[in-house]
Amino acid sequence: MGFAVSAESYDRFMGRFSEPLAAVFAELAAVPADVLRRTRVLDVGCGPGALTAELLRRGADVAAIDPSPPFVAAARARHPGVEVLEAAAEALPFADGAFDAALAQLVVHFMRDPVQGVREMVRVTRPGGTVACCVWDHATGPLGVFWEAVASLHVAAGPPPSEAARPGSREGDLARILRCRALLPAAPFEVRAVAWAAVGRC
Repeated sequence: MGFAVSAESYDRFMGRFSEPLAAVFAELAAVPADVLRRTRVLDVGCGPGALTAELLRRGADVAAIDPSPPFVAAARARHPGVEVLEAAAEALPFADGAFDAALAQLVVHFMRDPVQGVREMVRVTRPGGTVACCVWDHATGPLGVFWEAVASLHVAAGPPPSEAARPGSREGDLARILRCRALLPAAPFEVRAVAWAAVGRC
């Protein structure tokens, strides 16, 4: 799935939330800061580059992909020197084991095939590396309130489509997707803060 909107429009709507989330997510995924050996990290579904910026701030060697041409252009302009490619998560244009970590912030629920997307993230991550994903809690979080309000205004027309039905948007979804790749232990490492998150070790 791609976004046919400008990076500036996305920034006004979601940037104020995705930027602070990026710092929390990078910490949760244990991407080290200020290390002698630069960690090679792939930002999957980078959008205009909020997570990319945080990873660069932490000293990582970052590559990024997104299927949306406007977002790719914006990420390239904002982060000169970073390899930003137009590509889908389900077919990552990188070699096996090319990265120490692959992160997907607010992306899994927009993938056409989330399991294949995670499978690709695992493929391009070295053994012992990290694969991590996070998605807003669409069911009961702030966006849940939004969709409830929308539904209340569309009673006659029937319920509107809700992002709460997308894969990864409810409690346990990310754990189930990552468990399909045997990345998570029996007790999943899943944290609810502003978003659902799941982290696996390759």
